[in-house]
Amino acid sequence: MVARATQGTEKSAKAGVYGNSETAPKRAPRNPQRTHATILEAATEEFAAHGFGGARVDAIAARAQTNKRMLYHYFGDKEGLYVAVLEATYAAIRSAEKILDLANRDPEEGVRELALFTWHHFLDHPEFLSLLVTENLHEARYLKRSDKISAMHSHFIDELADVLRRGEAAGIFRPGIDPVSVYLTIAALGFFYLSNRHTLSTIFARKLTAPAALKTWGEHIVAVTLASIKA
Repeated sequence: MVARATQGTEKSAKAGVYGNSETAPKRAPRNPQRTHATILEAATEEFAAHGFGGARVDAIAARAQTNKRMLYHYFGDKEGLYVAVLEATYAAIRSAEKILDLANRDPEEGVRELALFTWHHFLDHPEFLSLLVTENLHEARYLKRSDKISAMHSHFIDELADVLRRGEAAGIFRPGIDPVSVYLTIAALGFFYLSNRHTLSTIFARKLTAPAALKTWGEHIVAVTLASIKA
């Protein structure tokens, strides 16, 4: 009798903790999109911090709170994951640029807003600049493997070309301006400043990262870009 009573008590205790088969807590369903995004975010941080060679798959898995098997399942290998990071990084800036609505802006205003947007994107996303440095050290070896990069950039350049053509037709901009050259001017002025901010701050005894200095440089980028294309 004692044994049976004990067994009954144990069963009751287990039922109280775990519930019966119908009420037992179920494992949360997998969310492939969330897992994919989490891995990609973790990989972006790791590659930006350590470059392609220094980044470790184990560290990425740890950041994403998953395992290497899941990384390989979604991205194939380390190189595939790195290419995906590059694609996502470029897609982010191209997607964000859409809010500028360049097709419906006054040409001069459009160029101004594009210059400021690019500058602020660089400021807000230092990982983007780090990844650019890494990939240039590799002579764009991995970027060349992407089938998506060219498509997203050709659309952006087409939009900028339209802004320049409308500015030319209105007599605001010089004729025959190369949209790629305009974007290179904007990107170069922002990238050089930020990638050399520590050495330049030391050399010229100026705090180039001070908010006022960053704002002033953004306006300088606008002024230089517009001066280079105005009629």
